[in-house]
Amino acid sequence: MSSTIEIERKFLVTSTRFKDLAFKKERITQGFLSTDKQRTVRVRLKGDQGFLTIKGPSTEDGLSRFEWEKSITVQDAKDLLKLCKKGIIDKIRYQVDVEGFIFEVDYFLNDNEGLIVAEIELQTENQEFFKPDWLGEEVTGIIKYYNSQLSLNPYKNW
Repeated sequence: MSSTIEIERKFLVTSTRFKDLAFKKERITQGFLSTDKQRTVRVRLKGDQGFLTIKGPSTEDGLSRFEWEKSITVQDAKDLLKLCKKGIIDKIRYQVDVEGFIFEVDYFLNDNEGLIVAEIELQTENQEFFKPDWLGEEVTGIIKYYNSQLSLNPYKNW
């Protein structure tokens, strides 16, 4: 179990070149028990692990927020996914090391197919990092790109 203040920036991805650079790839299925902007409660199946995550409200600029996460059994995650709101997120996450920074690139499937978003977690809000050429427009803090919102209003409806 861990709780931290998560600082991350989010970008659209303009090409699939990142796939060749990825050192890890895994399927993620996740649903939301709560999508309230003051607190989201997420259930996630990631490979052979389950997680329950609670996130607090984002700062005004969307850069940081409180996050609490606990490992749960795969069976518990499967059971909780059945209780989640409509709109399960299915994606493949690629991890790409770019000059010592790990970009998590989510390649969305099903109702969000066509959307590719990269996130980078930082130590401070002003930390500098190299932006690879496949990174596009920054969408940090734009609510429609939050997974909790993609579950309610998927990319195919935009």
